[in-house]
Amino acid sequence: MNDFDEFDNMEMTRSEMIKKREEQIVESYRQDEDMMILVFAQWCVNRGFDARELYYSAYPDQIDNPRLEQGIRLTVPKEEAGEIPDDTLFGVLSMYGNDDLGFAVSEALDAKRAMQNRQQMNEE
Repeated sequence: MNDFDEFDNMEMTRSEMIKKREEQIVESYRQDEDMMILVFAQWCVNRGFDARELYYSAYPDQIDNPRLEQGIRLTVPKEEAGEIPDDTLFGVLSMYGNDDLGFAVSEALDAKRAMQNRQQMNEE
């Protein structure tokens, strides 16, 4: 084995290390996205919205989304969940580029508030 062979082995090891690090970054991002999905799904439970309906209104081409289904399965009843402020949800969605979903959530909130206002006016 000469010096060049040793250099090639070091370079391969370096290349493998870079590839492994890239895989770790991708996996970390995927886990963070899964957490974002869980925050969204739990926010929906807490606010009385259907997570699938909101998600599909924003992304109609993604009807079969196993990661959304997994997030929905991991939710807990509203009484057991911590509060998730609307601003927190919008921030998390924005961080991952889910502006369409943020818009659908905003529209759903506006519609719910309008309905509550109409009911309140009818009661008076």
